[in-house]
Amino acid sequence: MTNDNTDTKPEEAVPCFALSKNDSYVMSASGGKISLFNMMTFKTMTTFMPPPPAATFLAFHPQDNNIIAIGMDDSTIQIYNVRVDEVKSKLRGHNKRITGLAFSHVLNVLVSSGADAQLCVWNSDGWEMQKTRSLQVPSGWTTIQSDTRVQFHQDQIHFLVVHENQLAIYETIKLECVKQWVLRGSFAPISHAVFSCDSQLVYASFLDATVCVFSAVNLRLRCRINPSSYLSPNVSSNVHPLVIAAHPQEPNQFALGLSDGGVHVFEPLESEGKWGVPPPAENGSASSAPATPSAGPSGPDQAQR
Repeated sequence: MTNDNTDTKPEEAVPCFALSKNDSYVMSASGGKISLFNMMTFKTMTTFMPPPPAATFLAFHPQDNNIIAIGMDDSTIQIYNVRVDEVKSKLRGHNKRITGLAFSHVLNVLVSSGADAQLCVWNSDGWEMQKTRSLQVPSGWTTIQSDTRVQFHQDQIHFLVVHENQLAIYETIKLECVKQWVLRGSFAPISHAVFSCDSQLVYASFLDATVCVFSAVNLRLRCRINPSSYLSPNVSSNVHPLVIAAHPQEPNQFALGLSDGGVHVFEPLESEGKWGVPPPAENGSASSAPATPSAGPSGPDQAQR
């Protein structure tokens, strides 16, 4: 399966792909046309939407594989029907390229995020915008034009927001931040983060190759994995994680994709059985105050490859 690529500078193209709900189809783009592949035959079923604008994020509708949400580098979101080869709606609400899309089948909404540090909630029936909000950017940060990712919690009501300087949990209906962990001290910028398959943990990677495990309920640090625990000493200091993927059935297992093409799979030591020590339960209602990243053990004995 090969993507169309018309970009004269392929290193500047934004690669993106999405699997359909039954894993029968994959939609993919690398700066050129969007391709739809059959995962049973590995054949190209169709290509569409030649740039400009180029696709920067892709998501299948959770109930209909024919409906695709396509985030573009011109800040729009196009709702495309593959069956009739037609753009049904064009959503405008961001000022920079789209960097994240996530559907909630419970709330019947689409949440979008962009390089403008903006979040938008769209009704997935008529595609009207319901709410929009800017991220709460910590003081002292001047560079906010970076990728912002979104992922729904298992409850389909809350979602995780990943930005270079923070992790946050938002409630969708009011679009309110209920928990936030802000970068500080010795932490390098965040490169990626995801929920575990049961949404009890958040796995986060950082540009200095550190990996952290947080409790999803309050975004408190449970475990910090140092680069020396999985990178050999002769690996370049420029190598860093680009993406984390949570195992779909094992809550304590995840994979880390590196900038040099390497992939590492992590799980806790058998003697531990889990990542670090759960932080104490909080009293009262949820707060958006940043959690202090001091709890939980660290070091090479916390991970196995």
